[in-house]
Amino acid sequence: MKKLLVCGLILSGILFSSCEKHKEPIYIPESFQAVSLLGDSLNIPLRNVRTDSILKANIAQAQNDFDLDNSEMNTIWLGRRHAYLSDYKKAINIFSDGIKRFPNSYKLYRHRGHRYISIRQFNKAIADYQKAYELMPKGVEETEPDGAPNQMNIPLSNTQFNILYHYGLAYYLSGDFEKAEEIYKECMDYSGNPDLRVATTDWLYMTLRRLGKTEQAKRLLESIDPEMEIIENDSYLKRLSMYQGALAAEELLQGSGDDVALSLATQGYGLGNWYLYEGDTAKAKEIFQRVLQGSSWSAFGYIATEADFKRLN
Repeated sequence: MKKLLVCGLILSGILFSSCEKHKEPIYIPESFQAVSLLGDSLNIPLRNVRTDSILKANIAQAQNDFDLDNSEMNTIWLGRRHAYLSDYKKAINIFSDGIKRFPNSYKLYRHRGHRYISIRQFNKAIADYQKAYELMPKGVEETEPDGAPNQMNIPLSNTQFNILYHYGLAYYLSGDFEKAEEIYKECMDYSGNPDLRVATTDWLYMTLRRLGKTEQAKRLLESIDPEMEIIENDSYLKRLSMYQGALAAEELLQGSGDDVALSLATQGYGLGNWYLYEGDTAKAKEIFQRVLQGSSWSAFGYIATEADFKRLN
């Protein structure tokens, strides 16, 4: 990391201001995070000043809470806040430190595994989720608080769902579709609301298609109503509606909402993947290239696009 003098002093990634008294230290992350599956450098994306300030203020608060009490939950929140800044390496270090202090924390393994996926270390993610699955209580749904609340401020996911969902994803991205199928089917047991159900159904559908289980995949779509009420995961519902024939393929890439790049990664991968197992490899590559031109490199659709584009080439 370059050493900069900005009216103060930077030490170990923290900027201490000498211009104003009683200011919280400002965290300065290292930009480089990982290498993509295609060999490109993955860096923390540029954000507008307001968003960047909010994210760093949240980190400062989480750090303060952690300094007062380095509990399991405060450790998780400190790591999550760094991850929301896309500083995944720092988040992984925080979770790893937490696991040393709380070795039976399935929640810490759940969050570290997620960020191993973000930096394309799938084998490490699988190992973390295997451990999280072994440790987590079964047959219950423990609500997981949102770091970025939805428009209705209603937490929709649960820890058991998140462990299984990301566990299946890690296998899917690794190309082990048989194992991904097994895990996603169990994940359906913890997908207790429409938002979770469409997310799990979408990845399970794509997994079944990759395994050549076309009829089973079609039956899976029968449980999906294109008019069902969705709070967060409308991109997944659109993908499923396209698979059903209720939405034209060209409509899928008409990005909307606050994050067009994220929408493109999510919907674009589903569309390119659909062309792929329908036998139109050229069209699949075209869609995948469009996704890879976007900026949401930590989105699951983007990572899956990298994986498939690499296999195609």
